[in-house]
Amino acid sequence: MAVEVKIPPMGESITGGLLAAWLVKSGDAVRKGQPLFSYETDKVTSEGTAEVDGKITIAVEAGTEVLVNQVVATIEAGAAGNASSAPAPAAPATKAAPTVAAAPAPKAAPVAAKSGAAAEVSPAVRRLSAETGLDPAGVEGSGKAGRVTKGDMLAALAGQSPIRAVAPTASAPSAAPSAPAAPVSVPSRDGRTTRKRMSPLRRKIAERLVQAKTETAMLTTFNEVNMAPVMELRKRHGEEFLKKYGVKLGFMSFFVKAAVQAMKEVPAINAQLDGDDIVENNFFDIGVAVGTDKGLMVPVVRDCDQLNFAGIEKAIGDFGKRARDGKIQLPELQGGVFTISNGGIYGSMLSTPILNHPQAAIMGLHNIVERPVAENGQVVIRPIMYLALSYDHRIVDGKEAVTFLVKVRQFIEDPQRLLFGV
Repeated sequence: MAVEVKIPPMGESITGGLLAAWLVKSGDAVRKGQPLFSYETDKVTSEGTAEVDGKITIAVEAGTEVLVNQVVATIEAGAAGNASSAPAPAAPATKAAPTVAAAPAPKAAPVAAKSGAAAEVSPAVRRLSAETGLDPAGVEGSGKAGRVTKGDMLAALAGQSPIRAVAPTASAPSAAPSAPAAPVSVPSRDGRTTRKRMSPLRRKIAERLVQAKTETAMLTTFNEVNMAPVMELRKRHGEEFLKKYGVKLGFMSFFVKAAVQAMKEVPAINAQLDGDDIVENNFFDIGVAVGTDKGLMVPVVRDCDQLNFAGIEKAIGDFGKRARDGKIQLPELQGGVFTISNGGIYGSMLSTPILNHPQAAIMGLHNIVERPVAENGQVVIRPIMYLALSYDHRIVDGKEAVTFLVKVRQFIEDPQRLLFGV
């Protein structure tokens, strides 16, 4: 009995996507529950699995746009297939057509000998004749004794009458013709570029980023924070934290907690526009940007005000791993009220993050660098991080944006304030 393998439904708003890669080969033996293919939509990446044991026959190649419930393969239930079921490589990018070497320009026929001075043809004229096929014998010469010059050749090619030069005096030696400039050509791109179709996820990311730039009055404000107190806390309690909770104490949990406390004091950051209405959110679902090979994803950590540091670190670690493995589910990417993006893990010093529309603000973290700062009239070295807050100026004023960052800075530079909410 043949069982159809179909593209699974991913959500009400998703009608299709890209069959990114087959994880098995046609003719392989597969087992029930075994991942068969990876499937990319404009929101998430997922996998299709086998419903029965048997031998698979692939009907649709990887790299094809497919629709939900479309049949992409069949499994002959109970049939024996090839023992090897190693993942098949993704469909290779279409190779560029081989470059066809340009045929060399045909050499001009030797210039027929002429009588008198016209028999002398300069190297420049010979070169033009070879490149264009124009026979100097048919060109009226304007040089000495009717000699055809380079200018005569160019004028003839342009369809103009040659301009006769004033004959030099007998005592003046004839000037040697100047060598023509070497021809400059633009290298062909054939064979030096690779073209591939943008994935649905990448297309959706591009669409949302452009939407945020065109539909919001986005502005960015900056501040800096001394990371020494948080680094000291991590050094002092990090080992015990890891033993107790099984997860490392990172910087992100401090910034999530600081952002929650700052939003409580500056509620405009935790709001969004809906037509002519301002919707104020009374919950704290924070999106944490995660970079993957397929693009940026922002899974949402729910109710961060009710989670402790360990709960936040575990959620972020789990999201990061599953995002890179393509295991994130669509509901886990929806409903965030604020986003934190940490470009510092890649070495970014400063950036202006783009809003995750329709959120009102996004905070960007950057790398930690030891910098000289003034404290109590003395120059000291401190580990400094630059913070950036991009916000929608239609609903967030500059005062509120700056106040928010100042509050975040205060909580990070004095982490004990997070315990008391002051």
